[in-house]
Amino acid sequence: MGHSIPGVKPPPLTSLVRVQDRLTFLYAEHCVVNRADNAVTITDARGTVHVPAAALSVLMLGPGSNITYAAICLLAESRSTCIWVGERGVRYYCHGASLARTTRLLEAQAKLVSSERTRVKVARRMYAMRFPNETTDGLTMQQLLGKEGTRVRRAYERESQRTGVPWSGRSYKVSDFDDADEVNRALSAVNTALYGVVHAVIVALGCSPGLGFIHARNERSFVYDIADLYKADITIPLAFDLVAAQVTDVSVAARRGMRDRMKDGRFLRRCVDDIRSLLLSSDELDEEPLDVQDITTQVWAGASGYRNAGRNHSPEMPSENEADHSNVAIPLGYVDNDMEFAVGIDMVDQADVSTRDEYLGAADEPAFPEGRP
Repeated sequence: MGHSIPGVKPPPLTSLVRVQDRLTFLYAEHCVVNRADNAVTITDARGTVHVPAAALSVLMLGPGSNITYAAICLLAESRSTCIWVGERGVRYYCHGASLARTTRLLEAQAKLVSSERTRVKVARRMYAMRFPNETTDGLTMQQLLGKEGTRVRRAYERESQRTGVPWSGRSYKVSDFDDADEVNRALSAVNTALYGVVHAVIVALGCSPGLGFIHARNERSFVYDIADLYKADITIPLAFDLVAAQVTDVSVAARRGMRDRMKDGRFLRRCVDDIRSLLLSSDELDEEPLDVQDITTQVWAGASGYRNAGRNHSPEMPSENEADHSNVAIPLGYVDNDMEFAVGIDMVDQADVSTRDEYLGAADEPAFPEGRP
């Protein structure tokens, strides 16, 4: 007889919409966010809007927004990232859950960023993505940064000439959005929306937003690295277009402009492909993506590689090949320090109580270790 876990069982990860097939972002402020069946509802003085949670990549909650427990549960089950931002979406405070169940990309990211040789190699590939006509072979980081600065300055000047908007350089204050000229405010607004979407993709793939290759020592260093890949193509032209159009509220127009440029879904697919191509080898890219598959939790066994978690690895215990666990459900979960499997055992036949006790302890013990929610 098994102990059922309270609450509604989340949908299997493989049934969810992949990150590259979702909507990009949705910004909401001065509203109440709730749940109606499998949709997130956003209510303000104008009425209520229903948004399919499973199709949403990131929900940006601004000032005056209130979200219910039910809505957060739905977003978490759908693996939609929820981020809390400041007024006009300029500041970022925190974010929600990941769509990934495997750490393959995270491990690759940590390995590449930990070596100066591989870190520079990834930085060169990033630069080649941004400026495909430039050669990067043998360039040092200082040389890469110098070439990047020259190309970005030319991008600003080119858009200024195209739109007729005066440009005197990038200048803004993080603490004061309004203390800048119109084009710099537009750039800050569109870049913030871009950061939100890129952050959602990075988190959804299970990567670390803080492990950057060019940017460093910031909790969103990798976000800035990836976002920089698209600024010359997306945000810089958009910002100058908004100023040239003399919009009344540049921050609102910036979010709408970014939404219009991303609504076809191609940007998300491009962002996912770019991150994977930066972190994985060509052979790994040819494999079936594992970013949304259920992977059985494993433990590292040193030079011998990985072994399945949720079992006793004492030499006195039978090996995995000798033990018969055919009637025991061992789904994904976390492993506590005492190697007790903490979640997800459904039903075990009465005849297999002794086998079950290897994983959960005595039948009359609580299903969760002390201190776990």
